[in-house]
Amino acid sequence: MRALALAACFALFGCQNLPPDYPYEKEPDPRKAEYVIGVSDVLRITVWKNSELDTQIAVRPDGTITMTLVGDIRAEGLTPSELRDRLKKRLRAYIKEDEAVITVAVTTVASYFVTVAGNVTAPGRYTSTSYLTVADAVALAGGPNRFASPDETLILRKGKNGVVRRIPVNYEQIRKGEYLQQNLVLTRGDQVYVP
Repeated sequence: MRALALAACFALFGCQNLPPDYPYEKEPDPRKAEYVIGVSDVLRITVWKNSELDTQIAVRPDGTITMTLVGDIRAEGLTPSELRDRLKKRLRAYIKEDEAVITVAVTTVASYFVTVAGNVTAPGRYTSTSYLTVADAVALAGGPNRFASPDETLILRKGKNGVVRRIPVNYEQIRKGEYLQQNLVLTRGDQVYVP
């Protein structure tokens, strides 16, 4: 169907500036899932009727936190709900089941980062307290420089299986407000490469 539409476009209008042929809608949008805790994120943990157990703590470089009665517990890679459930299990020996109401909130996002490389004004690693899109990340890096080919931009994204996917993006179209499905929300650790 898409090939037919492309052929019709070329025949009728001589279209040459179409977006890359990529299924952008299949890429995950991290805003639509529960946040995944990372190193340096700050958590507020509260235990109902047990304020002495309440704490605000940063996730250490080894991915763990330490809490009274619980000891060390892994937080990195878990959602707040998953961490809450693990804390609840560990605290059962000390707190009655009906009083084990625990909340875990991420109060400071410090682990989210993306890297912008290639022909941009200021390549580097950029952190943010909120999710960035391709346009946001390239703007943080000062935009493409005069040697860039922004229409050949790539997102390098590592999947859970460790395999890196190359997602083609025409940054020039995004900049013009065209084919904005390419302006993906970046996941933690994505690399945007502008050749």
